[in-house]
Amino acid sequence: MPTVFVCDDELDILLYLEKLLQVSGYEVETFQRGTDLIMRLENASEVPCDLLLQDVRMPDVDGLQVLDRVSKRFPDLPVVIMTAHGTIDDAISAIKQGAYDYITKPFPKEKLLSMLQRILDHQRLANENRQLREELKRGVAAASPIIFRSRIFQEVYDLTLQVAESDANILVMGESGTGKELIAGALHRNSPRCDKPFVSLNCAVLSDTLLESQLFGHVRGAFTGAVSNQKGLLEEADGGTLFLDEIGDVSPAVQAKLLRVTQEKDFIVLGSTRSRKVDVRFVAATNKDLMNEVKEGRFREDLYYRLNVISVKLPPLRERREDIEPLARYFLKESTRRMRKEIFDIDADALQALTKYDWPGNVRELQNVIERAVILARSNTIAIGLLPIGARLTPPPASTECTQMVALDLIERQHITSILKETGFHKSRAAEILGISRKTLDRKIADYNLATLEKK
Repeated sequence: MPTVFVCDDELDILLYLEKLLQVSGYEVETFQRGTDLIMRLENASEVPCDLLLQDVRMPDVDGLQVLDRVSKRFPDLPVVIMTAHGTIDDAISAIKQGAYDYITKPFPKEKLLSMLQRILDHQRLANENRQLREELKRGVAAASPIIFRSRIFQEVYDLTLQVAESDANILVMGESGTGKELIAGALHRNSPRCDKPFVSLNCAVLSDTLLESQLFGHVRGAFTGAVSNQKGLLEEADGGTLFLDEIGDVSPAVQAKLLRVTQEKDFIVLGSTRSRKVDVRFVAATNKDLMNEVKEGRFREDLYYRLNVISVKLPPLRERREDIEPLARYFLKESTRRMRKEIFDIDADALQALTKYDWPGNVRELQNVIERAVILARSNTIAIGLLPIGARLTPPPASTECTQMVALDLIERQHITSILKETGFHKSRAAEILGISRKTLDRKIADYNLATLEKK
């Protein structure tokens, strides 16, 4: 219910307005003296009302002086000046001084109520727009923090901050689950584009048609199912940053269109013939060796060099073991907060097991392991028995006399089998832990003939 403050030295007008506004659904607070209103506002820690209805002439203090004090204390508070026919000039002065509007006495109640509703609707929309802009800024700023203790990741983070200030396109490389999107977010937050949108797209999960539609937008009838015009993410990211995750999975046709955007700074919406200008900084990420993809003819060399002006290489978690404990403790805090459980610590044996495990799924796998432990915990400490069997086992030390030669496919098959069993063959969950798309997991299940295990 909106709150309206009314200040008028005439008691009958004050009582009339109080009754009228209350009947119309407003909370009302009245003041017969301008000094009382000023004191009320000065003592308030935040804006105490949604609108102020203020008489322009007061015996104890000039209405314009009240307006001046209000404007300095709460500049966004809308003030409507009430004036008589003989004081129109005062009302005009009040508008110039910052009043929202004025109304002349005597005024029909319908005119007053209509004016108040219009002003409050405008204020509500302005507040919503301001909140949305702040949320867009916080969308990246409020992302998960980048947590590390190791020197190797400190060097990565220092490079990230250094190159963020430029407008160059960045290629972020690293295994799945190493935090490439977090680095992309940090690049945006610390760039001159930080007050513009940060838009993210996972290229691996969409077909060519959907990927093109998402990137470039489409007009009605551009393809089957295109029933209306749709703005693409390039336009959404205009002035800001577009993060293209898994860029190595983009088809040659889409690569050619991306090359045009990176070179010419324009693109053509699907189904249209007109080009549109766009100002976007590209941050691309991949877990593939893109240079090898170029040599094999699967990725355009010209696009590679357009995107890879500066590269940031993320180390896998097994190469930054000093970061495992602070990451685990952070994930513990976040999981317990979200699940409203009181779990305060990870015991020494569990920490040792976590630190020695090689984490093929990297930080994402660690996050899932901690979340799983929190779900299963029945005390206020995470014990080693709550960890998946794979994370409890310390790999045997490599023999100096003989190294067992094992095919990479066999290791991958065993790991995927372990994760599938651990998740009860919940494929979406397993794909998330493994750091691959559901489509990729389905293909590997077929390749390794793992579907039969689900029936056992």
